[in-house]
Amino acid sequence: MTRVTLISRNGCHLCEVAEQALDRIVPGAWTRVDVDSSVELQRDYSDRVPVVLLDGREHGYWRVEEERLRRDLAKPPGAPRL
Repeated sequence: MTRVTLISRNGCHLCEVAEQALDRIVPGAWTRVDVDSSVELQRDYSDRVPVVLLDGREHGYWRVEEERLRRDLAKPPGAPRL
């Protein structure tokens, strides 16, 4: 199971930066989902892309907080995060 999902949009500069950050942090171990692929994603995330999900829960948006994401990835899935 992929722990990290990036909700992004084609042509979004911040999304491209987020993709580069995820390639550094978890190369090849993350999934990209286009926010415009469903009405539900548009409703929930459209104005905040890119959005990083960790274990299916929102971890952050607009920018990847690399240090925080690395720390939280070191914890087992479902462990409390600050």
